Amino acid sequence: MNKETFEARRDRLRRLMHEEGLDALIVSQPANRFYLSGFELHDCQCNESSGCLIIMKDGRDWLCTDSRYEEAAANLWERERVFIYRGASSEALNGLLKNLCGTGTVGMEAEHLSWNYVQRLEPGLSLKAADGLVERLREVKDEEEIRLIAESVALNHRMLEWLPSVLVPGQDEAGAAWAIEKYYREHGASELSFPSIVAMNANAALPHYAPDAPAVFTDDCMVLVDEGCRLNRYCSDQTRTYWIGNNPSPRFTEMLNRVQEAQRRAIAALRPGITGREVHQIAVDYFASCGMDKYFTHSLGHGVGLETHEGPRLSPTSIRPLQPGMIVTIEPGLYFPGWGGARWEYMAVITEDGCRVF
Repeated sequence: MNKETFEARRDRLRRLMHEEGLDALIVSQPANRFYLSGFELHDCQCNESSGCLIIMKDGRDWLCTDSRYEEAAANLWERERVFIYRGASSEALNGLLKNLCGTGTVGMEAEHLSWNYVQRLEPGLSLKAADGLVERLREVKDEEEIRLIAESVALNHRMLEWLPSVLVPGQDEAGAAWAIEKYYREHGASELSFPSIVAMNANAALPHYAPDAPAVFTDDCMVLVDEGCRLNRYCSDQTRTYWIGNNPSPRFTEMLNRVQEAQRRAIAALRPGITGREVHQIAVDYFASCGMDKYFTHSLGHGVGLETHEGPRLSPTSIRPLQPGMIVTIEPGLYFPGWGGARWEYMAVITEDGCRVF
């Protein structure tokens, strides 16, 4: 990504700001901040911010941060529009925004800010919640983003080809999860997309399983693995379900076949113009025809990019049409409490005439 890419993104955002009647927009969500500037994809921790952007309707944008990031900010931004605050950022930004906007309307990503922060930021300003503007831009990936995501997925696939060597009797869920993370870091990934889920037998019926006492693999057991890596800032996300041993049970085989067929039908329908709700319903309808729809307990998929879960969604509430350049997961699953479950996940990019599976 170069300076011109980030500038073009901010210019597209300005058009959305105009539609919303905004004179300025405070961008504080970390992935949005990075998308528009290349500055700090992560905050240090959940109660501490690395800074924000102030996007102005006149194009004179500001990068605001504290002294820890002063040189990093100056390497990305015109130094005269790097605002270094000391002490509480809310009070400092209040003063800056009064000077920049006067009585103009200032948008903020309200879903990302605490009520306490907003109360300290607000005096003398005309604030307006303006969530989702940057996310709308992020939903449609450009060619460079698609290339980077494809590289992340390619590393994911190489890991999945290697993974059966770890899924052996005597290994446990936590050990397999650590082996996945180690593989990724040794092969160029900066981090996991999210903590890997490795779930054996009945644990596989819990879509977001996190072990207290990791189960040990045995001969003839099922293992669901949901994992992903971050490579060159972009995430991948894949799920596979395995059988350890040579004789998978008929019930396991049927379950996995049903999940894979639901996925095949959904992928065949992916194209510009179809809604996420319609694609989700294709999987639901197939499971219903098998008498298994009540065991499909989550939405069919979600977008992936700078974050593992972003727009668009393939869910019952997703009514906006898909567009070329959008990247989604297709991950139907079946979950039978007390026995086990299966999920099978691919990532695909919407193309002009359908989709391409990575």
